[in-house]
Amino acid sequence: MSEWTSGYVSEVDYTHGYYRELSPPLLSLALLNRGVNAGPSRPLRYLELGFGQGLSLNIHAAACPGEFWGTDFNPGQAANAKEMAEASGSGARIFDLSFEELAARDDLPEFDVIALHGIWSWISDQNRKVIVDLARRKLAVGGVLYISYNCTPGWSPAMPLRHLMTLQAELAGSDALGMTGKIDAALNFTQKVIDSGALYFRANPAVAERLKKIKDQNRQYLAHEYFNRDWLPMPFSQVAEYLGGAKLTFAASASLLDQVDEVCLTAEGRQLLGEIGHPLLRESVRDYFVSQQFRKDIFFKGPRPLSVLERFDRVRNLGFILVTPAAAVPMKLAGPIGEVTLQEPVYKPLLEIMAENGYAPKTVKQILAHPLWNQQPLPMLVQSLVVLTGAGHLYPVQEPELVKAAQPRCRKLNSYLCKRARDSNEIAFLASPVTGGGIPVARFAQLFLLARHSGKKQLGDWVTFAWELLSSQGQRLLKDGKAIESAEENIAELTAQAKVFSDTHLPILKALGIAHD
Repeated sequence: MSEWTSGYVSEVDYTHGYYRELSPPLLSLALLNRGVNAGPSRPLRYLELGFGQGLSLNIHAAACPGEFWGTDFNPGQAANAKEMAEASGSGARIFDLSFEELAARDDLPEFDVIALHGIWSWISDQNRKVIVDLARRKLAVGGVLYISYNCTPGWSPAMPLRHLMTLQAELAGSDALGMTGKIDAALNFTQKVIDSGALYFRANPAVAERLKKIKDQNRQYLAHEYFNRDWLPMPFSQVAEYLGGAKLTFAASASLLDQVDEVCLTAEGRQLLGEIGHPLLRESVRDYFVSQQFRKDIFFKGPRPLSVLERFDRVRNLGFILVTPAAAVPMKLAGPIGEVTLQEPVYKPLLEIMAENGYAPKTVKQILAHPLWNQQPLPMLVQSLVVLTGAGHLYPVQEPELVKAAQPRCRKLNSYLCKRARDSNEIAFLASPVTGGGIPVARFAQLFLLARHSGKKQLGDWVTFAWELLSSQGQRLLKDGKAIESAEENIAELTAQAKVFSDTHLPILKALGIAHD
């Protein structure tokens, strides 16, 4: 590896993922739900460290007000991110600097949010110290740091699996195979060790099952998740100790479902955790209950707790939008303790309310006053909204004036992303000025939007537009995992998808400010 990579995989590009927990509105909701006062008094200043391909950073820079900065040491990824920023006109400041080089700049402002997704687990201890120092000097008082990372105890049983795979790749892998070839060879070798009766895997059968799932995963993802030189899952308490050096205090999980104990913990677990007074010990013990292997944490510099009244006063003014067709929202959730059934008398009316008026956003005040809500108490509504948001069916919305300001940037970014969908399915999200974040939109839906926005109003024209793009590249649709060969069958499948898109998804995308006439 080149010296500038510091042992981080650079031969294979990172995936074009979007990570919604990094969005300012969701960070604010996660803090408010935990009763923490949040929100800058000035226009937001936001810094993302190690942004990968830069999709999250660019969506947030387009969809939210404020000043956005980001760095990723990989110049190819930084160039991709910069191209997106130029397309949207967001003014996001994109760099290919190391963390140390960025920290040394004399023009860095104080930031209200510093965000880093995953990278804490894949960098050297020296780089961790640089991040802590940067947060100490450049995170504003009242600012938040979002950090996600591989953690123990959930990762502990599989750490020897990762060691074996990377050891084989390092000592026996051939450079002629390239990074993906090395990964395939390491996976096959590890499977041979399992098949040969290694006692470790007999004693830990879940680890052997984990390898089966790993084999089916994207090789770009595996390269960055497993095969970096530096790789260290860390217990929560150790991360908290590091960040304490920057005067940061743990405030909340950015994963909203993790904040709902009824979804994550048994009654016995809830009782025991309620008896633990020290917050760091309580949070650490909780990780054992849920076998946590990836945490999404928000740390705060100078948190001020809100009283119950203050919290609910603020909650009443929040708006939410439903992003899943109401009929498609399941009444069951998969949690650490198994499947959890939602209370239909609570959730069904709420979903019906949220779907009214073409899925337009609704404030908590409006929901409380709606006849279908039937005068149920505010705390029940708040928990229901948090559960549906955590499950990805609802999103908090921005103030109308912020939505209006973000619309031109989002429109330009989405046009650019939809054009990239003409020959690739690598980006599956578009920017919503309403939510201030990214919304999942699959490739063919993006092509139908591109057709609509280019003046094609009829469903048949969208299908023709999409099929001409696919057929010109020799591409075919898949059905039941197999390619559809004939043109007629491909057109029929595209027509069926376009009908579902028009009837079910288009009204929601209009409400989100993603589709427009």
